[in-house]
Amino acid sequence: MSNKKNLGHNSKKDFLNKPVEHIDITKFDSRKIISSMEKMSFVSRETANATKIYNEMLKDKNCTIFLTLAGSTSAAGCMHIYRDLVKYNMVDAIVATGASIIDMDFFEALGFKHYQGSQFQNDDELRKNYIDRIYDTYIDEDELQMCDKTIGEIADNLEPKAYTSREFIKEIGKYLKINSKKKGSLIETAYDNNVPIFCPAFTDSSAGFGLVMHQERNPKKHITIDSIREFRELTEIKIRSKGSGLFMIGGGVPKNFIQDTVICAELLGKDVDMHKYAIQITVADSRDGACSSSTLKEASSWGKVDTSKEQMVFAEATSVLPLIASDAYHTGEWKNRDRKNFSKIF
Repeated sequence: MSNKKNLGHNSKKDFLNKPVEHIDITKFDSRKIISSMEKMSFVSRETANATKIYNEMLKDKNCTIFLTLAGSTSAAGCMHIYRDLVKYNMVDAIVATGASIIDMDFFEALGFKHYQGSQFQNDDELRKNYIDRIYDTYIDEDELQMCDKTIGEIADNLEPKAYTSREFIKEIGKYLKINSKKKGSLIETAYDNNVPIFCPAFTDSSAGFGLVMHQERNPKKHITIDSIREFRELTEIKIRSKGSGLFMIGGGVPKNFIQDTVICAELLGKDVDMHKYAIQITVADSRDGACSSSTLKEASSWGKVDTSKEQMVFAEATSVLPLIASDAYHTGEWKNRDRKNFSKIF
């Protein structure tokens, strides 16, 4: 009862006092856990098999590894996992939601934080304090709007023309090299290592708000996002890859966008193979026919994914992703890979 009595009396600083801390896969070795899970069942064995497939991707020197991100795992403490997958040459290109890259990663690079909260908190009280909630995680809306405005200011200083999201995110990387408050963001690390980041639904994020403000200020000469050329760029990476593997967190547009590169290449008259390896971590149910939750075996019927090395892991990603990534980091197949440097081909 005391908690209910306190509702309406908390200030913003009472809510935003315990930052989310991002897990560090280099500080613990999950290999013994994963090897034990191999002998279990259900999600444990799915996780172990996914880890085995990921290590095979890393060992295959002809394999281009695409990481796809959907959902809020970056805000929830997995941001440094994605950064480290780039840093240690464990992914070659990224396809993500705009929120994962801008509202979460760029947001923190500007010096802001996500905070631990409660999914049971009164949302009216949060709204009065201008706090946004992602399940049990809080974000300061004032800071998020500063993120929006910064995107608009970056756009104001660019040559007015059409950019792919990859090109614009590269410009954000340049900006962060000079202006970041928190070093080692995913965007900046990808910029340093020539790993391209694509956000096919870029405007569905803080980037969208910022770019609307930019166009409002510059009605005659402004930048715009060319998602069609972006699709062609991503397909070019697939065409130049002897083989490919998918490491997918969630589903949605990023999942479908990267899988569609196989079809797009074929329509362009290019001879490409289906994605040879595929892992998806999701809690989605495929029984409603939803595209983003379709199984990898279903994707094979569309000519997108080979079924020989695929694994669906039906789990909430923050619970199993650290184990998979830590095992792969400590197994060390990444040490023998050459960087693909795909950012340099455009």
